[in-house]
Amino acid sequence: MMRGLLIAIGFLTRIPVPASVFDDAQGKARSLAWYPLVGLLIGLLLYLLQWVVQAWAPLLVAALLLSAWVLITGALHLDGLADSADAWIGGMGDRERTLTIMKDPRCGPAGVVALVLVLLVKFAALASAPMGVWLLLAPVLGRAVLTVAFLTTPYVRSGGLGSGLMDAPALACLSMLAMTVLFCLSAGWRGVWVLVAVAVLFLLWRRACMHRLGGMTGDTCGVLAELTEAVVLVVLAVPH
Repeated sequence: MMRGLLIAIGFLTRIPVPASVFDDAQGKARSLAWYPLVGLLIGLLLYLLQWVVQAWAPLLVAALLLSAWVLITGALHLDGLADSADAWIGGMGDRERTLTIMKDPRCGPAGVVALVLVLLVKFAALASAPMGVWLLLAPVLGRAVLTVAFLTTPYVRSGGLGSGLMDAPALACLSMLAMTVLFCLSAGWRGVWVLVAVAVLFLLWRRACMHRLGGMTGDTCGVLAELTEAVVLVVLAVPH
């Protein structure tokens, strides 16, 4: 199971892990259960940075946090967001055309606009949200929704990066998701509203992916992760 954790860290972040862990054929499937914990690791690193620079101007703190967030994750899910935005518009409702555009490594106007808007929302929310452990909820849920997605949604691109996750151990994944829910509930009403908002987002995006593609791809998972983080930050920034 520890090999699965290392694989999850190596895949979802730019934190170095031994290259040998990726030789385990079953390790990738086992890594899915660890996704929320990797989100917690990302959150702790961001929380540490926030603590170091907390006395600085709020806008500067938000910019540094967002920059560190992108660097830690290697913009993995932002890439999927851009590809999906281009494909969703350029695909004009056609499944095969949408999947073909997603494979194109170039970023079109829709992808650029999507990146700018999501990063702008995250920046504004980081500048507005109260500082503290609340920050942990966004990266944790941003990875937890991926675990839920692979447990509940068909993966439509054979041989894709996510194809090896479909055989993940359900019990281990559900146990980690249960702990994630308890972690959110420990934040009180903020955690409750965050869970509700994330659940609604997940259901809407899953429905859109099923309607257009018949399932999900790695890129649509990137959209889900990025939008989840943005929604969580917005909910935390809204006065309660």
